[in-house]
Amino acid sequence: MIEDIKVTINGQEEIIPRGITLLQLSKEYQKDYHFPIILASVNNVYRELSYVINDSCGIIFYDLKSRIGNRAHIAGLTFLLMVSVKEMFGIDANIRVMHSIDKGLYVETTFPITETILKSIGKKMLKFVEMDLAITKVSVDRISAIHYFESINDLSKARIMKYNTNSFITLYRLSNYYNYFYHQMPPSTASLKDFKLTWLNDYGFVLQFPTIYSDNQIKTYVHHANMFEVYKECRDWAKLMKIETVADLNGVVSGGKIEDLIRIDETLQSNRLLEVAKKIVKLKKDKKIILLAGPSSSGKTTTTTKLCMYLRSFGLNPKMISMDDYFVDRENTPLNENGEKDYECFEAVDNSLLTEQINLLLNGKEVMAPIYDFKAGIKEYVKKMKLEKDDILLIEGIHALNPKVLKDVPSKNKFKIYLSALTELNIDYHNRFSTTDNRLLRRIIRDNRTRGYSVENTLNVWPNVRSGEEKYIFPFQDEADVTINTALIYELGVLKTYVEPLLYSVDEDSICYEEAKRLLNVLRLILPIPSESIPDDSIIREFIGGSCFHE
Repeated sequence: MIEDIKVTINGQEEIIPRGITLLQLSKEYQKDYHFPIILASVNNVYRELSYVINDSCGIIFYDLKSRIGNRAHIAGLTFLLMVSVKEMFGIDANIRVMHSIDKGLYVETTFPITETILKSIGKKMLKFVEMDLAITKVSVDRISAIHYFESINDLSKARIMKYNTNSFITLYRLSNYYNYFYHQMPPSTASLKDFKLTWLNDYGFVLQFPTIYSDNQIKTYVHHANMFEVYKECRDWAKLMKIETVADLNGVVSGGKIEDLIRIDETLQSNRLLEVAKKIVKLKKDKKIILLAGPSSSGKTTTTTKLCMYLRSFGLNPKMISMDDYFVDRENTPLNENGEKDYECFEAVDNSLLTEQINLLLNGKEVMAPIYDFKAGIKEYVKKMKLEKDDILLIEGIHALNPKVLKDVPSKNKFKIYLSALTELNIDYHNRFSTTDNRLLRRIIRDNRTRGYSVENTLNVWPNVRSGEEKYIFPFQDEADVTINTALIYELGVLKTYVEPLLYSVDEDSICYEEAKRLLNVLRLILPIPSESIPDDSIIREFIGGSCFHE
């Protein structure tokens, strides 16, 4: 007779048979979920549905509406897409996941595609979904894994495996193919019916899927040409440098040439900003206001300070305003859906006062600008400002690109800049290092160094930060006249040396443990890079310390 055990499932106590799998158990709870259940947590540890329950525990099921479920869904879709391509076009055909775009992923193929071909790939994927093929875990020795990936012409994965020191590697199998992923996987292809493929060019398309930031729907694809072009420029430069994957970067480090790469990348970064300054100078007759916005940890402070320096070298006199100084008094801050003060929303800024004072400045008048007292929660009018002939005004804030900001100021007087750390490195062809994770690592290091925050503090507030970005920053990125990528091709190796010890400080009983473990898992294949050769005006210094601009 099978012994029953007591567990808690989604907060309710239940009696279940010992030895049952999460997959078997999930079928009873699927009716409570809109999408297929894809993962579970057992005593706060994320588990795939093949996991067997042998002891009393707490279980929570997740579909793709959760962040962890969404990651598993994307990993499963990538595997399904790869297998479909190889089944249709042969063992040497492959895909490469490039970067995120409009709540999806831009993917390139190693062979030319048409809209018709892309539709046939989508049909092949759906056929595998209907077949409900199992996605299973297998453990193989590392050398055998390397040989396998070489045999299917996936050299990016074969190369990165050389930096994995484990004797055995956990691979996933689908049909007759094996792959390696850095996230948990769904139990079978039946969980992967929610996707859409949109053709973009002869070698590229967009893989879309529901996300929490798109109301868990697949919305009509909107092409963000400026952002796409910046990504392309960065990828093209990385290709020119022969550094397209983490394995390529590791090769530079182990070859003793990282100092040269740092100098080259820093020079390129400075030159990009210098070109923006030149563009502003050419338009200085009309462009009196420079608006800068970007998500958290995109390097706004260093970029703005360096831009001011470059503008001064051309005879302009930049004056800075932070939109944070125009917050409404704390007692008037709007409340969010949870009844908490929402400092991220547009209405938290006194836009009418900002507009009034900017118009006065543009007309040669003097104003008494505010400085916000964050302790008291009020504005203090202590900053006299007036724009002289060669003065130019820089306004920085998360809402700076919102068309509602300074809407009464003629567009001819405004120049808008969007900043983001657009990571150009892949781990391998099917695993990318996301821009969001890059910024998160930056923030963990800076929060700990400058504010004394623990990793848990930063990880706990990060979902709210991301939600604010999705609402108030990303929708307006196309408003920018210029988009600047603030990511450095070498920075992951530097960030690793600072963030790894911090991530290891998260205890196993912490609700943040799984997220810290996920980041450590991605970082472990990246060779560390020392910071001694990084110049003191580098964006990365804003996070690791040693900046000549601020501390």
